[in-house]
Amino acid sequence: MTTPLSALRAVADHPSLPTGTDDRVTGFGIMGLPFDSGHYLAYRDFSASSFSPAYRSVWHRDPDGRWTFYATTPAEQSCSRYFSSATTVPAVQCDITVSWTDPWSLDIVIPGVLRWTVGMGSTPITRAVSRLGHAVPERAWASVPVLEAMGRIAGPLLRTGGMRLAGSAPNGQAFRVAPRQIWAVRRSRAVLDGASLGAVAPLATQSRLADFRLPQRGLCVIGTARFDSFDPGRHAPASRTAPTEPRTAC
Repeated sequence: MTTPLSALRAVADHPSLPTGTDDRVTGFGIMGLPFDSGHYLAYRDFSASSFSPAYRSVWHRDPDGRWTFYATTPAEQSCSRYFSSATTVPAVQCDITVSWTDPWSLDIVIPGVLRWTVGMGSTPITRAVSRLGHAVPERAWASVPVLEAMGRIAGPLLRTGGMRLAGSAPNGQAFRVAPRQIWAVRRSRAVLDGASLGAVAPLATQSRLADFRLPQRGLCVIGTARFDSFDPGRHAPASRTAPTEPRTAC
């Protein structure tokens, strides 16, 4: 059985991007993980990128729905390139360290901010989906109709709530996500700014960033993603954040 650590090492040792001229990334990610406190975390570890050096990123949503995107690279060379306009909080460039305590468990640390431990496992469903992911030809992963059909099936199958593998990101770029191998999160604990985020549990309402749905169940993946290349005439820049809502006078 392939472990998350061995799969990540294989990608990191021989990073390969899909062919094309659009923005492309490949690597490992925790698609998302909800907590009963209303907080939400996600993690990306891209071993290769067509628009930046390899980078890591942590996404955090607070109970009020406000997102913060942390990354080891500047906003223009990280996930904020596509998602910045979904939040009022500017992107944060910082160190993100990762240590694997065993082939199924890792610690993610943003010094002075976050310590997040994640334990993963394999289930009959994740194994079946992973076998399918390896069997799908590359041209199918680039097809929007194929990805839309996969998303409609995968959401109920994996019990994640709605899932979209193709659509539009908050900054306007179209995205196509190709999860090749999947594991389930078995356990997790996160401490943010000294406070525990609580137990893993679905949010009352599934969170979304434009067309991108954040899963209601913790999933870890090895895969690739494509985004439209930045066009200043059609896409918001990575520095663009949502306007702050005006305060109501008392």
